[in-house]
Amino acid sequence: MRLGHKIKSDMLTGSMWDKIILFALPLAATSILQQIFNAADVAVVGRFIGDTDLASAAQAAVGSNGPIVNLLINLFVGLSLGANVIISQYLGAGNREGVKKAVHTSILVSLLGGLFLAVLGQFISDPVVELMDVPESARAMASLYLRIYLMGMPVILLYNFTSAIFRSRGDTKTPLIVLTVSGVINVILNILFVAGFKMTVDGVAIATVVSNLVSSAILLVLLCRSKDALKVELRALKLDLFTLKRILTVGIPAGVQGMVFSLANIAIQRAINSLDTIVMAGSAAANYVESFTYSVLSAFGQAETTFVGLNSGAGDFKRCKRSLGVTFLVGYSFFGAAVALMLLFATPLLRIFNPDPNVIENGLIRIRWMFLGHAFSLAVEVLSGYMRGFGRSLVPALCALIFVCGIRFFWVFVIFERRHTFNTLMAVYPVSLSVTALVMSAATLLAHPATRAMKTTKTPT
Repeated sequence: MRLGHKIKSDMLTGSMWDKIILFALPLAATSILQQIFNAADVAVVGRFIGDTDLASAAQAAVGSNGPIVNLLINLFVGLSLGANVIISQYLGAGNREGVKKAVHTSILVSLLGGLFLAVLGQFISDPVVELMDVPESARAMASLYLRIYLMGMPVILLYNFTSAIFRSRGDTKTPLIVLTVSGVINVILNILFVAGFKMTVDGVAIATVVSNLVSSAILLVLLCRSKDALKVELRALKLDLFTLKRILTVGIPAGVQGMVFSLANIAIQRAINSLDTIVMAGSAAANYVESFTYSVLSAFGQAETTFVGLNSGAGDFKRCKRSLGVTFLVGYSFFGAAVALMLLFATPLLRIFNPDPNVIENGLIRIRWMFLGHAFSLAVEVLSGYMRGFGRSLVPALCALIFVCGIRFFWVFVIFERRHTFNTLMAVYPVSLSVTALVMSAATLLAHPATRAMKTTKTPT
């Protein structure tokens, strides 16, 4: 019996428009909620720390850690995408035993990877913050925040992998509901620790770890109680080497692609840090606002990954090809609406984080440049998701390495050094993403993954 017929969103048959939308919108909402709850860290320290200078330094400390945290976890987030693809392909092919092995291998990888990062974080926090050239006023708090945050990596990665398991069968609603519950807990604890217990960045970091513990625990319990092929049995947790190899083949290039973006963004963040704390605070606040639109475009990229994974596993490569055009059209429609909405409310949203007019002015500069870049980023995300769905994630990873990373490093160390302004620095985003989107489009046309898959892919056994 083919498991594909039991997939909740039935992405193997019928109309594609509604199924892609129904998959992507809860995923986008999940990502937006994550950003809102993460933004609570910045907002709470900005609003509830009485001293203005201390509040700005705390905001700068939290914001400057973003690229570092992303760099460290993106490899494992990429591995979770690999798990998503492999489980989807097994589901589409009706391979129950393959699904079981992939699910249990994924859970164990998340826990082991999280433990590794938690231990590593205690040794690298101080050197990394110093390397980032964080201002002296924010350096101690930045190191403290990073150290506590990394201690929570086992549960943070477990949430990402369990969410990927749910997504592999088309279920994006369950992770959304669970995140909502844990996010409310996060906000309450933020206020309690900072306003009530007079903590600073340590309070918001602890709140983040606790909320992730809640969300990952709920999703794991739901998987343990599941009645279908995704059921987790704790006694069955072990690394299946063949399955692990398949996950790594897809996941490592995807993780490297994310790490490349993070490496380039670290260089940009370091350049931002060379300006002043007002620019840093404005950039940190804007980062959360602009991330709302990125959540939309990223959701459609992940929708394409799961859709292609399921249908390529079932051998329906024509449906995979058709999904690419549908995802582009629907994705750009929702992306345009999201950008218009964010531009309309950009100033009030920035004011939530910091009412200082100078901070808001710098935040608006970043938002305008980033929204232009996101128009090209949608193409990068969807094309990357399309190729990953077939198990081919090396091409998008190489494009990111050569063009995103290369252009951004050149821009920071050559262009920005000659014209040392925030506007000059932010222009790197649309420039690098437009070139990457163009190259990735050409690469997809020249070596179409669906055509290759029809010639070489066998049903997983």
